[in-house]
Amino acid sequence: MNLAWKEMKKNKVRFLILGSIIFLVSFLTFIISGLANGLSQDNAALIKDLPKGQFYMAEDADGTFNLSRIDSDLQQKVISKEKEAVAFSIQMGFLNDQDDKQQSVAFVTSTESTLFSNVHQDELLLDSSLQDKGIQVGDILTNNQYSGKFIVKGFVEQKKYSHAPVAYISEEAYQEMYRVADKQLIFVPNSEPNDIKGLQAYSNKEFLNTIPSYNAEQLSLNMIIWFLVVISGMLFAIFFYMMNVQKIGLYGILKAIGLKTSKLFKMIWTQMAIITIFSLVVSVSLSQLFNIVAPKGMPFTLTIGTTTQLSVVFLLIGFIGATLSGMQIKKIEPLQAIQQGEA
Repeated sequence: MNLAWKEMKKNKVRFLILGSIIFLVSFLTFIISGLANGLSQDNAALIKDLPKGQFYMAEDADGTFNLSRIDSDLQQKVISKEKEAVAFSIQMGFLNDQDDKQQSVAFVTSTESTLFSNVHQDELLLDSSLQDKGIQVGDILTNNQYSGKFIVKGFVEQKKYSHAPVAYISEEAYQEMYRVADKQLIFVPNSEPNDIKGLQAYSNKEFLNTIPSYNAEQLSLNMIIWFLVVISGMLFAIFFYMMNVQKIGLYGILKAIGLKTSKLFKMIWTQMAIITIFSLVVSVSLSQLFNIVAPKGMPFTLTIGTTTQLSVVFLLIGFIGATLSGMQIKKIEPLQAIQQGEA
């Protein structure tokens, strides 16, 4: 520890540069991770908030729930067998507000269940984000496909689908608007997949991946996150490798006077830990501050759990990078290293 600290004070500019780079990389990683989590909620909060279970859609839909139609007799059979099961449908559409402006929404209807909000005919429950558009409880909204009018009965928090606020409507209103009585999906909470003829089962994660926008969006952002993590490991490896090359003669002398190779590795690991922890403390603090002050409309969510996991990954990658760079220390022969250093 003492030897590592002395060297860091002697070469503080070099270590400060490395620390600054690790700070920038980790801070960018935290920001992108928060954006990925925020977009995930904004894209599929309606699905993500459901407990673990099984989603069922028609086999001939080939994993595209918009093409799924579950026969009402089969739907009733499953719901009768699974007491907590719920059948539901989702369709993108729009509502006309009192100023005759169109508001994009995701219409959702379901059978009676505590997992989804149920309303009476001509009633609406809306995601709270529509309050920012000036819509209030008691407002009358219309839809060109519906003969009646909708009255806003209330708002629900964080219910989004495909980046659109959810609008819960009655089964009768849904049937009139989309001319279909069959539901698209059946969800059975807290269950294992069952072999139901004509239906295909999907876990929560598998169902989320059937949503094209969700899968493409999350895959792209997660690739960037892990790419940045790998870059940080490479930075440690390159930095310490160059430092070790410059100190081969010094390491030869230290080995000659009896300093064990394990002590030299401990010095490198200590330096890595000090740099990484200090950089992470600053980047975590700033990213959590950004989480608080981020604009309300920005889909940004960075939890303590996510930052802790990424911090552990950064420390692990830093340890691996520093260790790989130090493998050359094991091969150093004292006399040869001293001669090389003198040359």
